[in-house]
Amino acid sequence: SLTIEELVSHYTEGERCFARVNLREVDLHNAHLRGVDFSQSDLRQSRLGKTDFSQANFRQADLSEAILWGTNLSEANLCQAILREADLSGAQLSYANLERSYLGRAILGGANLVHARLISTNLFEADLRPTSDQVTNLSHAILSHADLCYANLSGATLSQANLEGARLCRAHLNRALQQNMKPTDLSGANLRQADLSYADLTGAILRNADLREADLTGAALSEVDWQGAIMPDGSVW
Repeated sequence: SLTIEELVSHYTEGERCFARVNLREVDLHNAHLRGVDFSQSDLRQSRLGKTDFSQANFRQADLSEAILWGTNLSEANLCQAILREADLSGAQLSYANLERSYLGRAILGGANLVHARLISTNLFEADLRPTSDQVTNLSHAILSHADLCYANLSGATLSQANLEGARLCRAHLNRALQQNMKPTDLSGANLRQADLSYADLTGAILRNADLREADLTGAALSEVDWQGAIMPDGSVW
């Protein structure tokens, strides 16, 4: 294992590779570690809030139950990382690679995920509701074949997101109680072959969305804005 003092000292001297290190339950908040390599490292239950990890490598790292609120992870590689029940509230994840990562029951309220890659990512029961002052932004994110079953996306922005083949069964996509009942924005989203069975889409914005071959069995669809949307049977609303 490595002490935080040793880690920061080595980083300051120019070292970037700290792969497969044990940093479980460490306190590393407000640090500047841009471009660091923590691939396959153990960071479970670590406190990493507001640290600059932009362009860092967390491939296959275990960040279960880690505190990452307000952390800068833009352009970071989190491919196949484990983020079970991690707190990523307000985190910056724009252009981050979260492909095939596990975010079950993670908290992502107010996080910026613009252009993030979440292909085949598991977000089962994840909480993506906006915070009182910040909307969760997934616009242009790639979520094809992601598992979002039971996830709470109420009031999130998913405009132009790619959700082709995603599993959204029983997901919450209705208006958010926070942000003055802000509707979930799925305008222009690709929802082809998505599983939206029994999802709550009450009041959602689906303008110009593509829902060809999507499964809407049992979904709550009152007050949805369908203008210009392509429906599951190929017809245009």
